[in-house]
Amino acid sequence: MEERPAIFLISDRTGITIEKLVHTLLTQFDNATTDAHFRAFQDTPEKISKLVDEIDTFAEREGVAPLVFSSVVDESLRKQLKTAKTEIVDIFDIFLPNLSTALHKPMNQNVGKAHGMGTESEYERRVEAVNYALSYDDGARIKGLDKADLILMGVSRSGKTPTCLYLAMQYKVLAANYPLTEDDFMEGRLPEPLKPFKEKLFGLSITPERLHQIREERRPGSKYASIDQCRREITAAESLYRQQGIQFVDSTAVSIEELAIAVMQQIGMKRGV
Repeated sequence: MEERPAIFLISDRTGITIEKLVHTLLTQFDNATTDAHFRAFQDTPEKISKLVDEIDTFAEREGVAPLVFSSVVDESLRKQLKTAKTEIVDIFDIFLPNLSTALHKPMNQNVGKAHGMGTESEYERRVEAVNYALSYDDGARIKGLDKADLILMGVSRSGKTPTCLYLAMQYKVLAANYPLTEDDFMEGRLPEPLKPFKEKLFGLSITPERLHQIREERRPGSKYASIDQCRREITAAESLYRQQGIQFVDSTAVSIEELAIAVMQQIGMKRGV
């Protein structure tokens, strides 16, 4: 059996950045899943010293040195971490020198800036967006849809709620969602509350098989979860999208993150850096 080294993910903040990056990198290697040890908020010499001891002890105990990925910003802490007896993949060492040259600017070592609150106005907008997504979930409210940047529509359990929340939290988008029901399909036209906002509408679809699987976990053995019901609803929803000229995307095989980006790209929403 092939032996794979364990991985340590080291950050001086939450570790979200390094976790996402390493996950993406490892997808490029077959059977690269391995034990991951997260060590967040490693922001003092004392913490780094203990961490170096932990890594060296781990290597001695296991007989294989772990692979360490670091997103620690402070240069002195990064040098201290590199005293560990293992391979250190420092993302700042990899990217920042060339980036500094290209921008003609030195790095300023802003710890935590990537995931901080940002400006007060940005923080308030994010809170507003999350509250909006929660208030306008599954057609819970109609009054105020004019304020939406985006209205997602689709059958029950097609991914509307998590997509709206992700758009709100990550991109500060005011996203509402509205469920398509049997009555909408029987009438074959847009629900009345959505007609004034057609330019804000975007549809979600999903394969009947995946929808059946999701609904069966929620209401096993019900008509709502039956494969025939799922097929009817998806066929009717996609027919409605095409009839009304509403863009839509299949949510079956994509993550919430990918789904949110696909929606924004298709409707021309800008993403911040």
